[in-house]
Parts: sequence; C-alpha cells; structure tokens
Amino acid sequence: MALYEHVFLARQDVSAQQVDALVEQYKGVIEANGGKVGRIENWGLKSLTYRIKKNRKAHYALMDIDAPAAAIHEMERQMRINEDVLRYMTIAVEAHEEGPSAMMQKRDRDDRPRRDGDDRGPRRDFGDRGPRRDFGDRPPRRDGDRPAREDRA
Repeated sequence: MALYEHVFLARQDVSAQQVDALVEQYKGVIEANGGKVGRIENWGLKSLTYRIKKNRKAHYALMDIDAPAAAIHEMERQMRINEDVLRYMTIAVEAHEEGPSAMMQKRDRDDRPRRDGDDRGPRRDFGDRGPRRDFGDRPPRRDGDRPAREDRA
C-alpha cells in the first residue's frame, strides 16, 4: 500500500463538529477499502488567499493515509459530490512526518529577527557627503510665480 498526505478545505459556515464528522466519514471510506488513517490534524478556520465558491475562509484538515489507490479514488469521488468540501489535495509521500506538521508547530517569537534596529548594525553617517549644490544660477522663486509651460524643463 502507498502512503499519502491528504488535505481538504471545508466551507466556513460548517461547524467544527461537522468538520470532525467529515473526517470520520472519509476515514470510514478509507478503512472500508482496506486502508488505514494515521495522524489527523484539524488546522481550524483560516483565511483563504482568494475566494473559493464565495467563501473567504475555510476549515482545513490533514490526514496521513496508508491505503491502496482505489481507496483514495473512492474518497476523492465522495469529496467531489459533497457540497461542504471546497477543495482537496492528495499527495503520495515516501514516509509520513513524525510529530506535528508545519502548520501546527508553534512559532517561537524569540527566533524571529528583531525590528528595533539591533540586528541592522550601526546607522550610516553621511559626514562624507559633500556640500549641497548651490542653485545660484536660478533666480529665487516667489509664491505663485511659476514659469510658463514651455519654459519649464
């Protein structure tokens, strides 16, 4: 049997319990066709990059699957029929990841670079810059005096 990672997106207006029921439904489909489901992660309600079927958010769920291809095809067929499933993607993998997925790992705030200037180095000193150019070749401007259109460069 092959190893797969399967992620699906459910509509934003279904509850978390309904998403869990969908996961259990598709887990039953896999097991009925001779496969087994390992890790199941519910990533929760997340914003979508663009609208999908008029939804701006979706419930994400991940399943690690060890099943024959026929079981995957049957599960995907049922997902196409279900109106609550917006998108799904199944990827064949060599081995399942150990521990939580990248989406579930808590990002430590101390690992990110600081934005208060400590990591940027010293500020530049512009003391090596020459004096400002003198615009003595032009007459001083008075408020409201603008040259005609053809005179401007």
